[in-house]
Amino acid sequence: SLVFQAVFNLLIPDHAADAFSPPRLGPAGPWDALVERLLGGLGRWDAEHFLFIAERGYLLEHNCAFLPLFPLSLRALAGAGPWPPQLQPRSRLLLSAALLNALLSVLAAAALYGLGRAVLRRRREAFLAALLFCLSPANVFMAAAYSESMFAFLAFSAMWQLEKGHSWLSGLLFSLASGARANGLINAGFFLYSRGKRFALQLQVGSASLRKLPLLWKQVLSLVSSAALTCAGIFLPFALFQYYAYVRFCGPGTGLDQSIAEPLLQLARDKGYRVAGMGGAKPPWCSQRFPVVYSYIQDTYWNIGFLRYFELRQIPNFLLALPVTLLGSWAAWTYVSTNPRHCLTLGLERSKSEERGKARDGFCGPAAFVYVVHATALLAFGFSCMHVQVLTRFLGSSSPILYWFSAHLLQEHEPLLWSAGTDNPTCGKPLLGKSPSCCGKGTPDNPVVRLLLNWRLITPLSKGILGFFLGYWLLGLILHCNFFPWT
Repeated sequence: SLVFQAVFNLLIPDHAADAFSPPRLGPAGPWDALVERLLGGLGRWDAEHFLFIAERGYLLEHNCAFLPLFPLSLRALAGAGPWPPQLQPRSRLLLSAALLNALLSVLAAAALYGLGRAVLRRRREAFLAALLFCLSPANVFMAAAYSESMFAFLAFSAMWQLEKGHSWLSGLLFSLASGARANGLINAGFFLYSRGKRFALQLQVGSASLRKLPLLWKQVLSLVSSAALTCAGIFLPFALFQYYAYVRFCGPGTGLDQSIAEPLLQLARDKGYRVAGMGGAKPPWCSQRFPVVYSYIQDTYWNIGFLRYFELRQIPNFLLALPVTLLGSWAAWTYVSTNPRHCLTLGLERSKSEERGKARDGFCGPAAFVYVVHATALLAFGFSCMHVQVLTRFLGSSSPILYWFSAHLLQEHEPLLWSAGTDNPTCGKPLLGKSPSCCGKGTPDNPVVRLLLNWRLITPLSKGILGFFLGYWLLGLILHCNFFPWT
């Protein structure tokens, strides 16, 4: 990804996009020019906000739509790294973003693999899903100076720890995730569901006799207090940031504008940006009962709201989001049609197969229910209330379902991936990219590479799934890195 974005950024002229583009302050030396030539494609669109915040803090009001964990991490790495002293701050931050996201995306893939093994209970399917994550259609955002890689790593790790029963570690990771992206708040639902399901299953095991009522009430109080405490911890980073923004933009003027470079002030005047610490009339959101700058910025600066994006001129953007919308809807329909009773009872009823210890595994197993609900809720919200083209990276960095369902379809319908009742692939006609000893235990095998090397032999469904992943992977690098509109 890093190599391709450098090549495409060199060969294709940048589009003159109407996007946030702060002026470069200070002279750029030859080292800065080299960094910009090699990694400049990682600093487009919203990456400009993250780099600006990491360098100068939350100077402009609309910067507050981007939560602080990722820019703070960039600032720390840029300050601690052994960079050449000639580098300007932006160059150090760009290098830090490339290294940090390279590491975090690998860790996110590893966490997704661990989570898949715990939920799907099929090693090969979990491995295939992790490989698909490495070719994510949202890949360019995993590499660029965006918070997607960090959020995916924290969210997948938290889900994995929750599956293993490590509640407090999971809660800490979910809390950090909500400091990286606002949609991390919805992850509190995983905790609430986990606690509720455990309590419901306990009730079904024993009878709620009068003799056990005091113990039952203690369990209920413990459940409620634990859930409330955990949810408060997950919401805390977001709430603290809203308070920080209130103090910074709604308090009395501090004369901060006197220390801001004139080109930045001129940019603010030209674009109508509100600058922190300048006094004057307070922003409208400061007078709200619960002053939340995040929702105000989404509404005012980006016109985000229910069905606001449903316009004829947005049809191209809806077409961009069509593949992930169809895949997410198909995943939900497949799960519900396979497990109607399980879905109607919200997974709170112990099935006969679970009682016998023979619950279904794979994507359609009972353990995947809460993840399907989570992905469907994100899909419905994103499609109706957001700029619909961001659905690909919104789901690709937040939910494992996109990768699990794609791996499920490939595993179920692609003969080249079928196994003879084990995790090892069947031996048959020799295939490209597959050694003759493929059926031996411990032999490494990359199923995605095998499918790509045997492209003419795979099914149309496999071509459609891999075409979507690889097509968006490549188009994202070409378009996004040159300031063309993308997802």
